[in-house]
Amino acid sequence: MSQFSLSGLPTQLMSALWALVIMILLPALTLAAPAPVTPPVIAHRLNVQIDPASGTLNVQDQMGLPDAESEWLLVLHDGLNPRVTSGNAELSPAGQSGHLAGYRLRRHAPGSMTLSYSGTIQHDLETLDEGMGRTRQWSRGSINADGVVLDGNSGWYPRLPGTLQTMQLEVQLPVGWTAVSQGAGPGDTTSGLSRWSENQPQDDLYLIAAPFSVYRQTADGVEAQVYLRTPDPALAKRYLDATQVYLRHDSELIGAYPYAKFALVENLWETGYGMPSLTLLGSQVIRLPFIIESSYPHEILHNWWGNSVYVADEGGNWSEGLTNDLADHWMQEQRGQGAAYRRDILKGFADFVRSDQDFPLSAFRGRHGEASQAIGYGKGAMVFHMLKQQLGETAFNMGLRRFYADNRFRYASYRDLETAFETVSGDDLSAFFDAWITRTGAPRLALHDVQVVHQADGDQVSGQILQTQDGAPFPLQIPVVIEQSEGAPVRLQVASNAAATAFSVTLPSAPTRLSVDPDFDVFRELVPGETPVTLSALFGAERGLILLPATASKELQSGYRQLAEAWQSGRPAWEIRLDSDVSALPDDRPVWLLGWENRHLERFAADAVDFRLDTATHQIQLQDSTRMDADSTVLTRSTPQAFAWLAAQDAAALPVLARKLPHYGKYSYLRFSGASATNQLKGQWPAADSSLTYQFRR
Repeated sequence: MSQFSLSGLPTQLMSALWALVIMILLPALTLAAPAPVTPPVIAHRLNVQIDPASGTLNVQDQMGLPDAESEWLLVLHDGLNPRVTSGNAELSPAGQSGHLAGYRLRRHAPGSMTLSYSGTIQHDLETLDEGMGRTRQWSRGSINADGVVLDGNSGWYPRLPGTLQTMQLEVQLPVGWTAVSQGAGPGDTTSGLSRWSENQPQDDLYLIAAPFSVYRQTADGVEAQVYLRTPDPALAKRYLDATQVYLRHDSELIGAYPYAKFALVENLWETGYGMPSLTLLGSQVIRLPFIIESSYPHEILHNWWGNSVYVADEGGNWSEGLTNDLADHWMQEQRGQGAAYRRDILKGFADFVRSDQDFPLSAFRGRHGEASQAIGYGKGAMVFHMLKQQLGETAFNMGLRRFYADNRFRYASYRDLETAFETVSGDDLSAFFDAWITRTGAPRLALHDVQVVHQADGDQVSGQILQTQDGAPFPLQIPVVIEQSEGAPVRLQVASNAAATAFSVTLPSAPTRLSVDPDFDVFRELVPGETPVTLSALFGAERGLILLPATASKELQSGYRQLAEAWQSGRPAWEIRLDSDVSALPDDRPVWLLGWENRHLERFAADAVDFRLDTATHQIQLQDSTRMDADSTVLTRSTPQAFAWLAAQDAAALPVLARKLPHYGKYSYLRFSGASATNQLKGQWPAADSSLTYQFRR
């Protein structure tokens, strides 16, 4: 189950929690054994009756078990009291962990068996604190009058660890309700009966239900479906059309779409889950205007990566990085924003990943905060982008298709990716994968000893690129762009696997400017000047200072304090003080100033080049003459530490800003209006030249 960053739940959270529960549970069950290379497949024929009002379900599951085994570990939700009602088998308790109960299933003769059970599954939403105002909700699963959300971690079906599943599913619900699962369905639901089937091996089974309004549209042999809790034909139509566009694009790139349908399903709470042949999005998420062109294609692409080629337990979760590259990054490249997107990835890594938080991609399992997202999603995407730069787009795309064809409905790892790309390219990629998948950190580049020698046939430009990070050099393909007084820029690709790598080129015209990796094609440390200060520099810091305005009105001061405490709850090393208690601002940590009344505001605005601030009239003008008059304003600057200021005219906007601003980390300045804090303006300060550029004197 995947998760995009907007709602913040970890990638494949339910699968990760399931694995954690099993790890705890297995020792008590004394049945722990390595999962086989090719997992056995359990054929489920599930007949389910659900009463949402009471939170109960009643299930009969006819299970087709492989003949090779006679004893199994079986896991269900606690309190369902399972019993064998047909087949030559017996079930006995074998331990419990949390909401899950384990059983030993012994089969005395080959053939299918039927398990019957009933009971209640109702778990409240839990809030996870991700730091500096970012929280997320999740549930172990629930059946209630508002809807049903269940997966393997919920224990709603008999899960045999180390197996894959096929299913035939019938769900009886109250009239007007519809159940959604993977595969083909739901059939005629007028009587409250939904039918779903999926014969391809699945790593989990899902069951979502509510009184949905259902919209359907078929093209290219695949049905697009939308399930909304409130009727909205126009919204549904936009998603139906977008679904078919993205499915067609991904199928042409990778291989045929592996399922009979793709469904957008509106959830009870704000999520962004990607499940086999469906995505579960919250009501607000669905209606955000940018989702359909940002996170939605990400969730669709997961039907190839993660939901049909499964992520092996060992070697790291490759799925999020690959999906991020081929969906999110690809969408930005179509808009001409690819370089900016890659720069934001590098900045996110710099702002959120401290040395003690870093880990290799081989250790990434799922998102559980900004640091893990910067590694698993950001660094992962950049690794695949660099691989495409090295192999060329044609060979890279051939590798994708080979990897998909070889591993469809199987578990796969980075090593399987390496094998696929080596097969189509003929290259030995072991050094590339070893460095980028098993090592932490990033290369630090420097430009050295640039020289020009005037020759009869042109100007020879030479120099060195240094890798100055601690530890061994990384294998890199480093773009170098040299602009000329006449003609197009000359582009070099410098292969570097050493602390110092020389380059040389002869130009037909005089060089004017040299830039190393100007489009941020290499995963590396940013150097000063390449990117402006943004809010992520503050939200990613472990420690800092928030100064409240002592002379603000009682209402505003209370609002500012609540905002500061909300942010501090995720970063306890941040200090909250009144501006009147601090005579001089520290220069060793980030600082937030709150309020127009803050006594240090003039210090914040002094000598600023990107904006002018009039504290008397409460007016702001940006360098490009844009006016920032609004109810709520945020500005940043670097002096040299990250420095930010937030002021609101209406205290009612502050709780909203406390929640919103951590999601605007890529911006340098923001303007909001009204108590709902509706964003009116956002942007970054312009970047300056850096030490990776060289201006030639004429």
